[in-house]
Amino acid sequence: MGEKRRNLIGGLFLVLLLSGCVSGDVGVNIWPMPKSVKYGGETLELSKDFGLETPGTNFSDHLGILKGGFLRLLDLVKAGHAIDASKKTADGPLKGLHIVISSPDDTLQYGIDESYNLYIPSNGDSVYAHLQAQTVYGALHGLQTFSQLCQFNFITKTIEVQQAPWSIADEPRFSYRGLLIDTSRHYLPLPTIKKVIDAMAYTKLNVLHWHIVDTQSFPLEIPSFPKLWNGAYSGVERYTMADAAEIVDYARRRGINILAEIDIPGHALSWGVGYPQLWPSRTCQQPLDVSNEFTFEVIDGILSDLSKVFNFKFVHLGGDEVNGSCWETTPHIKDWLHKHQMNASQAYEYFVLRAQKIALSHGYEIVNWEETFRNFGSKLNPKTVVHNWLDRVGGGLVQKAAAEGLRCIVSNQENWYLDHLDATWTQFYMNEPLTNITNPEHQKLVLGGEVCMWGETIDASDIEQTIWPRAAAAAERMWTPLDQLARHPRKVRGRLSRFRCLLNQRGVAAAPLSWLGRDVPAGPGSCYNQLYSYVVQKK
Repeated sequence: MGEKRRNLIGGLFLVLLLSGCVSGDVGVNIWPMPKSVKYGGETLELSKDFGLETPGTNFSDHLGILKGGFLRLLDLVKAGHAIDASKKTADGPLKGLHIVISSPDDTLQYGIDESYNLYIPSNGDSVYAHLQAQTVYGALHGLQTFSQLCQFNFITKTIEVQQAPWSIADEPRFSYRGLLIDTSRHYLPLPTIKKVIDAMAYTKLNVLHWHIVDTQSFPLEIPSFPKLWNGAYSGVERYTMADAAEIVDYARRRGINILAEIDIPGHALSWGVGYPQLWPSRTCQQPLDVSNEFTFEVIDGILSDLSKVFNFKFVHLGGDEVNGSCWETTPHIKDWLHKHQMNASQAYEYFVLRAQKIALSHGYEIVNWEETFRNFGSKLNPKTVVHNWLDRVGGGLVQKAAAEGLRCIVSNQENWYLDHLDATWTQFYMNEPLTNITNPEHQKLVLGGEVCMWGETIDASDIEQTIWPRAAAAAERMWTPLDQLARHPRKVRGRLSRFRCLLNQRGVAAAPLSWLGRDVPAGPGSCYNQLYSYVVQKK
């Protein structure tokens, strides 16, 4: 963007700022906005012994999921500051959090109840906040909301809750709220992935789509076929199956499922580094060789190994951007096509449908990119989820897939691809998954949406500021009821700006809100007033 255009944009926002058009709800600074919020005007201090109480709950917490969430809550609200326990005010009236969970089941799976009710009273000498949820994962969302109501008082050196009493009833609008990361274009260390998961929990996203392998690299250990990870960039840029299990467990304890993707039959050149027989030929290396039974033995082995670790009900089998020219020009595959009376397009269909059957045999339901539906339509297995990316929202593909009875996930690239640095946070916020879908039964088939952080131009050095806060803007779109969402992003800019500052305070390198993804602060100034700082510096 040129200097002249930056000055023009800056001047425009200065006018909006001074006219009062760029603002947020000064009363409620929760992100994403809950379904129902009521609040008052009192301030409560948390006792230095603020604790967790669970009388009356049906949840045993034998894995420590709730306890772990509560301990993380305490760390978040302290924000690294030291509480002065010597002061009388440190023995505040808010003694603890009383949590009741109805279901004893700690299974994390698609479609679980994520609702919660949070109540914080405003008076009494010894009071407790109350959190009720059907499942422990709904309770974790409630803890995240509670953490945003707390702040450190620098005068009293205590934690306090302002605007009490609070009464919040909340549940997500969509049951699938995803974020894709790509570890094939650049390797992402385990601590980096965990930090992404932490920030997802703060925004109430609940699916990490792990695009593990692609043309460029195959970093994951596959015990059934141990030479596959010879296709990793190096001997140290790899993930063991134990690493994968650790990520799955880490995410589960934060209420987040892991959707594993192996992209087939295209995007698979790296597979042949360890097993060259998977290539059509040494000079024409993808898609995977459709004529070779070994190809499907490898896919079966991979899915068998994945099913032992990745226990989400879905697996992603890709299926996009398949160019069958290698099949048509490689002699032995050309002969196979002729024998089976297929052309390359029909072989593509054969490959995708056979891979789906293998996934189903391992207990998975399947997600495929939208090209599979464009090409095969109702021939796809009924348990297929069509993952949109090419077609713009409202363009017709999602409507057609839903009309065929297939479930859908929305990730249209012009608004929800994080690697598109010209896609602004306002586009992420205003992107509506149900555009032009008016049939209530078809609406139910749209599971939700996913923002995609493709890895060509990111690694551990810049992934966080490329994801956040734009992914948080989409998170509110996927969580908050439609009638509660702002009709214009200027209504939420102030609240999202504050949430971005909260992410920074929690150690998340979220970039300033601007016209660009991954932008930088313009100069000196408060985190809470980055826009004004930007404008002044550019005047």
